[in-house]
Amino acid sequence: MKQDTHTGQINEAGRSQHSPLAPSLFAATDGLTQKQCYYRALAAKDSRFDGVFFTGVKTTGVYCRPVCGVKTPRESSCEFFSSAAAAEAAGFRPCLRCRPELAPYALQQNLAHAIWQRIADGALNETDIENFSHQVGLSSRQLRRVMLQEFGVTPVELAQTQRLLFAKKLLQETGLGMAEVAFAAGFGSVRRFNALFSERYQMAPGSIRRAADHGGEGVSLKLAYRPPYAWDAVIAYLAGRAMPGLEAVIDEKEGKAYVRSVQMDGLEGWLKVAHLPAKQQLSLQVSPSLTPVLMPLMARVRQQFDLEANPAVIQSHLEADPLLAMQIRHTPGMRVPGAFDSFELAIRAVLGQQVSVAGATTVAGRLVQRFGLAVSTPFAAVSHHFPSPQTIVGLSIDQLAGIGIPGARAATLQHISRFAMDGGLKRELAASSDEMVAKLKTVHGIGEWTAQYIAMRALRFSDAFPAGDLGLQKAAAQLAIPPAERLTEKQLLQLAQPWAPWRAYAALLLWQSLK
Repeated sequence: MKQDTHTGQINEAGRSQHSPLAPSLFAATDGLTQKQCYYRALAAKDSRFDGVFFTGVKTTGVYCRPVCGVKTPRESSCEFFSSAAAAEAAGFRPCLRCRPELAPYALQQNLAHAIWQRIADGALNETDIENFSHQVGLSSRQLRRVMLQEFGVTPVELAQTQRLLFAKKLLQETGLGMAEVAFAAGFGSVRRFNALFSERYQMAPGSIRRAADHGGEGVSLKLAYRPPYAWDAVIAYLAGRAMPGLEAVIDEKEGKAYVRSVQMDGLEGWLKVAHLPAKQQLSLQVSPSLTPVLMPLMARVRQQFDLEANPAVIQSHLEADPLLAMQIRHTPGMRVPGAFDSFELAIRAVLGQQVSVAGATTVAGRLVQRFGLAVSTPFAAVSHHFPSPQTIVGLSIDQLAGIGIPGARAATLQHISRFAMDGGLKRELAASSDEMVAKLKTVHGIGEWTAQYIAMRALRFSDAFPAGDLGLQKAAAQLAIPPAERLTEKQLLQLAQPWAPWRAYAALLLWQSLK
């Protein structure tokens, strides 16, 4: 089966190296064609493949997620695509029932998929194709060729599809006005939005309005994930590291929720994230003031809560090691909690050097409340924004040390702030984890542990692994046979080699075992 580079369709001529389905998922399907494998996943409504492929149904002209609840069409009526953009480029419209815009991304560890995610998250809403290509490190011609080869669509076609799907999401989930929807989705004008929506979907935008749930203050959106999702473990991890004044985990009637203040592109507000286990979704509530930045904000939340992870793939790899297998059974669907803002996480990592989690949380709260801007939110525990890099650089060492840290660590806070101001905390798409760690370690006061921790949580490298962490060394030793008191960093790195490329998830499992 190969992929038609003009439509992104999966066909029978042979298997493409760009096929979005991992070979390991077809280990028990010898003798079947790849199209038959896709169809089996479709017929089973298998959530592992949600976002990995989309099905175009020739008899209806719509395309669906593999988990769509409608009656499964005949195999002869199905065409399979590696992305929603490829399905739309082939003339299919999004299903109004399963709503393809809800599907998690099908992330791979390569440059093309990293570019895809940047575009899908709205990068071309903020700049033109030439500037974006420069940021990626390719020419615009090379960028177009990469996207056509991997996904069967151009960067502009992908951006248009994502804008339309996001607008569709806002129309069906919120009560925002048509102009607010158009601009939040990245369209330059309401006229352009209406014209493209009608042309692509063959209906007017207003015709798909739904009775949105306006309960509570703010704009509410739904974010899907591939189950299982270890919400209790993830929210407990965030609660233990929440910086007082900036963020908090609160108790509500439906369960625990994460809340925080937000500053983006000159706008201020707040957000709340809760769990909807019955729907396999997270609920995101955002203050109305942040409507213009909903698209990039939602992308940040998806990264913070690691919603693109495919737990079946990660688990199948890690559970081959008996040391991790039992912990995986205890906490299925463990995620690597990320960061809403990479600079905040980097500062939090520096404050966590050689102190306990509780101690780092305390001094981080002092930093926020002494030097951050005050903000009004519906949540008593959220009262400030995080201080900017410019603010921290402008403080004296004595002022920073006054929160209860050594002068050398206060100096490191300023070093990492200057590094952030120079763009050092932006993940370079073509850079490996080792390259970004090495770059972080050029900052005075940043060692291997801190760099790996930032790479794991802020820069989202799935194989980052802070082997110098005392907790990881103790956890691995306790789970080993026979148990030991503690492993050395060298011993832990050797033990962790088979866990690649998912060592960050192994780290979370090990930390979880200490509970």
